Amino acid sequence: MTEKLNVKRTANALGVTAGIISLVCYILILIAPVGTISFFGAIFHGIDMSKIAVESVSVGNGLLGVIEAIILGWIIGWLFAKIYNSMK
Repeated sequence: MTEKLNVKRTANALGVTAGIISLVCYILILIAPVGTISFFGAIFHGIDMSKIAVESVSVGNGLLGVIEAIILGWIIGWLFAKIYNSMK
């Protein structure tokens, strides 16, 4: 018997996780923008993030990014659980 994922719990967990990651990223950009941009440049294998980074991120844009990450994370978590539960 295959265990099923609770779709709502999975979606909520991924939404919260995405929100936390986005909030931490926003805080790091506020505290240490050069180091954070350099770090993400290394993660993305040589993409020069400094070419696309903005001078500063407003509080409104930062919060909007966190909210968007939560919503997108929730949708991905919901979809993941639905697909997982449909597999035999």
